Amino acid sequence: MSERRVSDDSRNESPSRQGSRNPRNSVPRARSVREPRVSGQIQREVVQLILDRRLRAGAPLPTEAELMESLGVSRNSVREALKALQALDIVEIRHGYGTYVGEASLTPLVDGLTFRTLARQGDDTGALAEILQIREVLEEGLVRRVAGTLSDAELALLEAVVERMEEAGRAGRPFPELDREFHELLYASLGNALVPQLLGAFWTVFRRVAGVRGWTDDPTPDVTVRRHRDIVVALRAGDVEGAQKAMADHFRGIEARAAQESRGVG
Repeated sequence: MSERRVSDDSRNESPSRQGSRNPRNSVPRARSVREPRVSGQIQREVVQLILDRRLRAGAPLPTEAELMESLGVSRNSVREALKALQALDIVEIRHGYGTYVGEASLTPLVDGLTFRTLARQGDDTGALAEILQIREVLEEGLVRRVAGTLSDAELALLEAVVERMEEAGRAGRPFPELDREFHELLYASLGNALVPQLLGAFWTVFRRVAGVRGWTDDPTPDVTVRRHRDIVVALRAGDVEGAQKAMADHFRGIEARAAQESRGVG
């Protein structure tokens, strides 16, 4: 009789009490939303959506509501992810119009390298030397590729830039933009869109740091002109080794000048 009462009492127990006595019998409650995800994961999912849909730069992204539905996250999570991707130039937020696929430029790289260099207080030379070494390795390899392949017309364009450098130097005008133009023209025949972007990124970092530190322009422009002319002369002669050496000498001069400026030697 007592056994039956125990059984009846067991049947009348509330589900919560039964579950607490035997956790294995409890049934997990269905989730109405997906597991919460960190912002970085949501960013990667937005990027994957762009790739999966093959959206090109300038193409509109789905609306916030559509992204919320597609990714199963809150509006704040979507906005946080989009703002982070905007900082990387992966998306472009046009207030009042919507969100679009960005150009994915190297602007974040430039900003990061500039900060990294300036943050190394008292070690400008070392930080800049690291950037210059990377650019030097890139250009020494690239100049070997174009040596012997440049046409007379392409070589004439390079010579014209060097002549403009010389004219600017005689007039006492700085010519950093001509320097940049020379290096961009030098590798244009490769047809690699990333090359001028990378070189331009390193060039911009150097100019930004020089501006913040108050470094003056090269007081011996004739040396800069001669180094660029040496590169062209070697290229016109089809001298691969000579072109690479001339490029190395060019960067050694930049490094030496940066070292002088950082020590206040003018």
